[in-house]
Amino acid sequence: MDTTKYKEIVEEIKPYGTHLVAVSKTKPAEDIVALYNQGQRIFGESKVQELATKATQLAKDIQWHMIGHLQTNKVKVIAPFISLIHSVDSLKLLTEINKQALQNNRTISCLFQVFIADEETKFGLDRAELLQLLASPDFARLQNVRICGLMGMATNTDDEQKIAGEFAGLQNLFLELKQTHFSNRPYFKELSMGMSSDYKIALKCGSTLIRLGTILFGGR
Repeated sequence: MDTTKYKEIVEEIKPYGTHLVAVSKTKPAEDIVALYNQGQRIFGESKVQELATKATQLAKDIQWHMIGHLQTNKVKVIAPFISLIHSVDSLKLLTEINKQALQNNRTISCLFQVFIADEETKFGLDRAELLQLLASPDFARLQNVRICGLMGMATNTDDEQKIAGEFAGLQNLFLELKQTHFSNRPYFKELSMGMSSDYKIALKCGSTLIRLGTILFGGR
């Protein structure tokens, strides 16, 4: 695997203080090792079983991020080791993550996935649903999850102005919640947005985590 592009992107994002999530889904362990040997420690997967298999095979200091849609019945598989779940889109899912975290004597870090795209195929909470969840007494009782921020996926389009508008909207919601609901929670600091096709726009909109796969590993 050629790591030239990886090195270029690492230098590109340094001024922003943004962290790179190397999206290694469907890619073999040797490709992950190639980036690991360059210093990369955060890897993102979207399938639970693939994630669990790789976690047992590879270095224990890798921070595994779950970036795909997560079913409640699969949470128990990744609960013992997952570093961050980007894709929390319901109170039901968050409650199950809390349950499995408790059973593993852990607190699991999570991001709320917010629906910002003009595409019905994407998952996520809208603003009203998110505010309703945050106001729920059931949410207040969850002690083994740590809400660290928001994640969103922009519309798959060449219209950069549209993408920038969607990212800016998510940034505004993030800043609002930081003031209104998480002002005394210093760990509420992550804004996960930007993929291979639009990460440059996301950087300008305050992304703290960019999720890059194709640009690093090639097509799937």
